[in-house]
Amino acid sequence: MKKILLKVAKTRVLNFEELTTLMTQIEAILNSRPLCPLSVDPNDIQPLTPGHFMVGSSLLSFSEENAAVSSLSSRWNVLKDLKAKFWSSWSLKYLSGLQPRRRWIFPQPNLQEGQLVILKDGNKPLQWNLAPICKVIPSEDGLVRVFEAKTAAGVFRRAISKVVPLPLPEVEQPSNGGRKVPV
Repeated sequence: MKKILLKVAKTRVLNFEELTTLMTQIEAILNSRPLCPLSVDPNDIQPLTPGHFMVGSSLLSFSEENAAVSSLSSRWNVLKDLKAKFWSSWSLKYLSGLQPRRRWIFPQPNLQEGQLVILKDGNKPLQWNLAPICKVIPSEDGLVRVFEAKTAAGVFRRAISKVVPLPLPEVEQPSNGGRKVPV
C-alpha cells in the first residue's frame, strides 16, 4: 500500500485533512476486497471482506457527485484523482496476486459450477464485479477454458483468463482424518 501510495502521490503536497481523507478512502478500498464467498449458496454473490471483521458487514461508499463545494472542488478533484489512480494500480496488483501463474505441466483445478469469480474489467472502488459460474464448458481434453456466468446484466460466456476465481472456503471434516477440503 505504501509503495503504491508513494508512486501515485509523487510530488503532491497534501495538508493534514487531505491526507487523512485520502488515507481513509484507501483504507476503505483495502478493506472492501473480497476474500472468499460469504456462503456456499451459489445464488449468494456476497463475498467475505476484511470490513466484515471490523463493522460486521461490507463497507459502503457515499455518492461523490454532489460532495464537492465550489471553493473546495479543485482540492477535492485532486483527492478523487489520487484515489482513482491508487485504485487502478492496487486492484490490478491484487487481482494478479489472486491468479498465480503456474507452469502448464502441473495440473490446476478446473473452475466449478457455483464458484464465485471476480470479473477483471469494470471494477470501481468499493465495488467488485462478482458473478457465480452457472455452467462450465470443458474442451476436448477435459479442461475448462470457457464458462458461463450470471450477472445482473444477464448470462454471458467468458474465458477463464478474464476472471479471477475467489478461493473456496475450507472446512475441517472429522471423517476425513482432519484434512481440510473445499466446501
